[in-house]
Amino acid sequence: MNTSNVTCSESNAHSVDDASAPQYAISASANLQERRTRTLKHGDTFAVFDQRGDIGDGIGNSEGLYHRDTRMLSQFQLLLEESRPLLLSSMTQDDNAVFSADLSNPDLLIDGKIALRREQLHLHRTKFVWAGTCYERVLVRNFSDSALHVRLSFRFASDFADLFEVRGEKRAAHGVSSSALDGDHGVILSYKGLDSIERRTRLTFEPAPKALTTGRAAYALFLKPGETRRIFVRYGAPDDIAVWTGREFYRQMRAARHALRESSARAASVDSSNSVFNEIVRRSVSDLYMLITDTPEGHYPYAGTPWFSTPFGRDAIITALMTLWVDPTIAKGVLRFLAANQATTSDPTRDAEPGKILHEMRFGEMANLHEVPFGKYYGSVDSTPLFVLLLGEYFVRTGDLETIRALWPNAEAALRWIDTYGDRDGDGFVEYYRQTKEGLANQGWKDSHDSIFHSDGTTAAGPIALCEVQAYVYGAKRHGALLAGALGHHAAAASLQAQAMQLRRQFEDKFWCEELSIYAIALDGAKQPCRVVSSNSGQVLLTGIASPERAQRVADTLLSPAVFSGWGIRTVSVSAARYNPMSYHNGSVWPHDNGLIAMGMSRYGMKQAAAEVFTALFDAATYMDLRRLPELFCGFVRREHNAPTQYPVACSPQAWAAATTLCLLQATLGLELFDGSREVAFFRPVLPTFLDHVHLRNLRLSGGSVDVLLHRHGNDVAATVTRRDGDVVVVVRY
Repeated sequence: MNTSNVTCSESNAHSVDDASAPQYAISASANLQERRTRTLKHGDTFAVFDQRGDIGDGIGNSEGLYHRDTRMLSQFQLLLEESRPLLLSSMTQDDNAVFSADLSNPDLLIDGKIALRREQLHLHRTKFVWAGTCYERVLVRNFSDSALHVRLSFRFASDFADLFEVRGEKRAAHGVSSSALDGDHGVILSYKGLDSIERRTRLTFEPAPKALTTGRAAYALFLKPGETRRIFVRYGAPDDIAVWTGREFYRQMRAARHALRESSARAASVDSSNSVFNEIVRRSVSDLYMLITDTPEGHYPYAGTPWFSTPFGRDAIITALMTLWVDPTIAKGVLRFLAANQATTSDPTRDAEPGKILHEMRFGEMANLHEVPFGKYYGSVDSTPLFVLLLGEYFVRTGDLETIRALWPNAEAALRWIDTYGDRDGDGFVEYYRQTKEGLANQGWKDSHDSIFHSDGTTAAGPIALCEVQAYVYGAKRHGALLAGALGHHAAAASLQAQAMQLRRQFEDKFWCEELSIYAIALDGAKQPCRVVSSNSGQVLLTGIASPERAQRVADTLLSPAVFSGWGIRTVSVSAARYNPMSYHNGSVWPHDNGLIAMGMSRYGMKQAAAEVFTALFDAATYMDLRRLPELFCGFVRREHNAPTQYPVACSPQAWAAATTLCLLQATLGLELFDGSREVAFFRPVLPTFLDHVHLRNLRLSGGSVDVLLHRHGNDVAATVTRRDGDVVVVVRY
């Protein structure tokens, strides 16, 4: 996804390219999997720690406290007698509100002799992020049988690096940093950027340290046997709290927990016969609501940490589509936010054109100075049709005509972009190209430089028409017709429906590759198909543009050993010229990609195929840290007694990966909610073999809500309503 390294050359009259230009690559010199980082997030602030709860200062290190694309703290380490404590264990709690770590002392030597044997001191760290600040409590307890004098200190610093710098981008110049003591309890670190914005981090310690400098806070503790001491620390945005006490720590922690509980309470809940699956679902829901940020327009899921904790158009729309059945307020917030930030003018430096939907928004110094083009960037070919598609699905799910009426002008503008700027040559397909060399060269979800190619491995020259984008456009036209009809614009509805049918016929004619039993990944600038077996073709099934016979053949191809690794569907077949199971887009497995494909399979009634994908991703998640599906993992074939191979710089948590388990469950159950008919419907439901029963609670429509228990009996599934509130009907259709 997103802004990976993209440098492919395009030979067309409109595009500008330079294959030697660096394209915002994410350096793989530091492996996130090796460090097993832990993440906390609230709003526009997130923190990445190691397993001890420290923020390290090594080269290529991604750890830090970040706020709006700036690393506000690049080092924060707890030292015991000048050494790092031993790690006993650490965890991020199930609700993602709090991180805790249990530590102890190593053998401490004086003049070569052991002065204190290891594991006599217990240190317990508790951390959470709330309202722009990270809060921490350290408990130190003496478990030895004698009194101890203990030196404990915190070492800290801030490089105020732009997030793109942390990712590996080089800058020719920087602003000015400074630091100052803030009384006996605190330090203020400051940075005046080249964008004239001053960024500040305040660190406050309670009780006051014995010694305090602008880079270190030191304590000298005397602990009797069994005695415990507490130290409270906060670091982040300066605030108005005059006196920092332990009581304030607990008050803020309660507020953080309450906010997460309140937001996730909107969601339908899932419980099942499989305890591991329950853990996966709980982590998915917790990750999703941790990544959601409240904006003036509503709830918006930021794409993921550490690299993409910011608004992305495509990612948020797909996340909202996957979670519509769970919580439609996410979709409403996404739609309103993207409508508020829809392009209204042409600006080549931002790949912006009237009606186009946002790709990415950044707030850091490099974006403000246009050193990267992503301050408000529109280089995404699929966000615009996906916006209209989501609007239509949201209306079917909720019947919220007021929101539809308010956003209809934005939908019309998006549909105009599809027909004009999206299809400049008038061939009926939507293509992409970048307008400056700073923009993204590939503008679909597979946006790395080598992801779109021909069967011989040569890079496709643009403008490029991706197969899944045409399916999105088909869906946008059909949903546009639905919305227009609901608003009384009957002529527009008829026209959009006719356009969708014409696109379907044209798509089948130009994209189908009979010899591969799949749709070409794309048409290049010469309108030649890129005959590559790819997962893109599976996403085509999502909107129904494929004929039923060809949809079945696509599914069979994607579940063949050449594409299906056993852990999921690979992005390309092992027969593809550029296949590499360790690559970002050319052979890896992306959970969200598999989720969309399973939803497409379900649309065509292929529930067992969707269940096979579901089972593979479930099995993969059982091996993942915290039961959390990452952004992607490697596409090596599944072997007995082996786990999936991790991708070195995969983001985790990632919003659309978090949503994948929920949409896989929806796909196999054939679950749809229709507000107009007050129906909760299951179309030919199937449960995978690892689930004997599933209990869905709080399925909401405007007429009320229901709880439904689904039991598997062989290949059949029976549904029982366990609670009903209001006028809601549950139906099972075969």
